[in-house]
Amino acid sequence: MRALVLHPDLKSDRARRDPGPALDEAVALAAALPDLQVVGAEIVRLPRAQPGLLFGSGKIAELKDRIAALAVGLVLIDGPVTPVQQRNLEKEWGVKLLDRTGLILEIFADRAATREGVLQVELAALSYQRTRLVRAWTHLERQRGGLGFVGGPGETQIEADRRAIDDAVLRIRRQLASVVKTRELHRKARKKVPYPIVALVGYTNAGKSTLFNRLTGAEVLAKDMLFATLDPTMRAVALPDGTEIILSDTVGFISDLPTQLVAAFRATLEEVLDADLICHVRDISHAETEEQAADVAAILRGLGVPETAPMVEIWNKIDRLDPETAAAVGAMAGRREGVFALSAVTGEGFEPLLAAIAERLSPPRHRSELRLTHEDGRRRAWLYEQGVVDAEDADEDATLVRVNWTDRQEQAFRRL
Repeated sequence: MRALVLHPDLKSDRARRDPGPALDEAVALAAALPDLQVVGAEIVRLPRAQPGLLFGSGKIAELKDRIAALAVGLVLIDGPVTPVQQRNLEKEWGVKLLDRTGLILEIFADRAATREGVLQVELAALSYQRTRLVRAWTHLERQRGGLGFVGGPGETQIEADRRAIDDAVLRIRRQLASVVKTRELHRKARKKVPYPIVALVGYTNAGKSTLFNRLTGAEVLAKDMLFATLDPTMRAVALPDGTEIILSDTVGFISDLPTQLVAAFRATLEEVLDADLICHVRDISHAETEEQAADVAAILRGLGVPETAPMVEIWNKIDRLDPETAAAVGAMAGRREGVFALSAVTGEGFEPLLAAIAERLSPPRHRSELRLTHEDGRRRAWLYEQGVVDAEDADEDATLVRVNWTDRQEQAFRRL
């Protein structure tokens, strides 16, 4: 389907966000749906939103001609559109219309793969649809409805639709409850495994899945596309120092995330609340990287993640910067604690990040002295494999090995 993307640039929003990158993001959102072909995109400056039609009459007529010339079947408006505005604009232009929330819901519906993801999307979509029920009666029909004891034909249909949606919501909530119980059992089982959880979070298309794949050797869908990942994926990873972790890749965040989806995916993002370390992945090459970081921080706070939560910041995609800018970004990151500049595509800058993750997650260590005989060659080799040997002194009968290890490593050594 051929689509036209419009970004309403309201005077009240201009201080908050540059309309250029906002339009680019809206086009990228549209491109994330496989059946859409974006044939036009423009910024529409508005002093204020018109209650009934969003745009003024002159702009509506101008856009109607453009829609006809481009043979457009769908108009995507990057912003909130009231049910009344949607109905009136569809009537004026003779095309289907979606606002930002509707578009994101379409993407999520297209991508959700797990049972829980599908149910969460359905729940969010029903919640959204319930707000779109618009009274379709005329003034006379509404009068004929009297004092509300006998509804007009439009009102009757709306109430029937509401009941149908409410029944469907109730059914999905029951199904979700059983799925959530299963996930909670899995989470409890994971807590018994002595591996810390590291969660990757960030704005959509920041490169989380590419980073996840490089760290784990997995093949999670990683594309230059908004919302390439929806359902959280978890993998066990051994860091270079031997520390074993569980790495979690999560759905990307986005500015003005629909409230229905924040609520619907709260359960999916509970992995972040359980994480021992949060890695905030940023696309440092993006023109609005600071604004995106602020959006992510706001959503994390909304999820209940405290500002004191253990976190590192990863400035990804330095491979997209020119060498001089990349060097400056790397130097800036080096001066900040817990900030690492890297490229998930090339692997540049990974070593300092992995060392920092291991250091933050490593359990307490203690020093011991071990006396190993010549028959203990296998045990000595194991100590070196674990990287816990500080020093050793050998004599004719044995070797005195000084180690710095964790309780778990000591217990594993004693079992050898």
